[in-house]
Amino acid sequence: MNVNTALVRRKIQSKDLKMESVTVGNLSRTTIVIAYIHGVAQESVVEEVRNRIRKVRIDTVLSGNVIEEFIEDQPFTVFPQVQKSERPDIVASSLAERKVAIFIDGNPLVLIVPCTLWTAFQSADDYYERFIYASFTRWLRMLLIFTSLFLPSFYVAITTFHPQLIPTNLLLSIASAREGVPFPAVIEALLMEFLFEGLREAGIRMPRQTGSAISIVGAIVIGQAAVQAGIVSAPMVIVVSVTGIASLVTPRYNMGIAFRMLRFPMLICSGMFGLYGITMASLFLLIHLTNLESFGVPYLSPVAPMERSKLRDIFIRAPWWTIRTQPSGKQGGESK
Repeated sequence: MNVNTALVRRKIQSKDLKMESVTVGNLSRTTIVIAYIHGVAQESVVEEVRNRIRKVRIDTVLSGNVIEEFIEDQPFTVFPQVQKSERPDIVASSLAERKVAIFIDGNPLVLIVPCTLWTAFQSADDYYERFIYASFTRWLRMLLIFTSLFLPSFYVAITTFHPQLIPTNLLLSIASAREGVPFPAVIEALLMEFLFEGLREAGIRMPRQTGSAISIVGAIVIGQAAVQAGIVSAPMVIVVSVTGIASLVTPRYNMGIAFRMLRFPMLICSGMFGLYGITMASLFLLIHLTNLESFGVPYLSPVAPMERSKLRDIFIRAPWWTIRTQPSGKQGGESK
């Protein structure tokens, strides 16, 4: 932990950088350091972090996830409310953006709070490229993330309930490909999604030298065999493959898991009610997101509630010469 804090201090050489130590764990006696920039971080957030960590009652702190589950606002949501990073530049820039970092002894990952939904679309690499390219890749990332969430559901809804929305030639092609398939489209999609997730999990558990190869070969062989056997249609294999590739662009792993899990209820809703089901599920998701908070900060902030001054780093990566001061008025650029 001393190495981690020293790396951050090299990035932020300011007397306002404060680090407070707390001991947690009846048996492990794990040291936790709360880092923030005095005068930049919101005092209410800093005090809330202190209070929640002091209330942690556990024998041993084996990983940062233990602390995360104790201090998060809503434990029964798929969306992470704490950002994790092992990069000193991300931690330093987060501190400069009025956030609080939590260092845990023996854990290479640093917890950063508060966390919002938009961290799912922001990559550290965006800030090492020119703003035009970074903004383009961010928009592309957003498009692919939403594609991974809605594409299978949209395909199921269109082919099952709204075939009149499909061009005639494409509809005939899909119908001929689905001829002989014994399952409805929603069952097809669920089977292929479970298969894809199983292959991905198997690839992670396999040795590094063979894991990726087995995942790729397994997907190709099983997909081709399933199509030839008439269990699934070729268009469904394409849809699930595109969805799986699109889901890999999420910079935050835990946020990517959230979107992967949400695909299944979206699929079920689309299979039951078509586009109406997708609309209702999306509304419920939006309501859930608007009700989420991370240490008192709305999860959709600064979009909802709207804060125009902070939108320059949400949907685009604004040029550095437009990001010259911190919200508190102190000099210094925002970075990741």
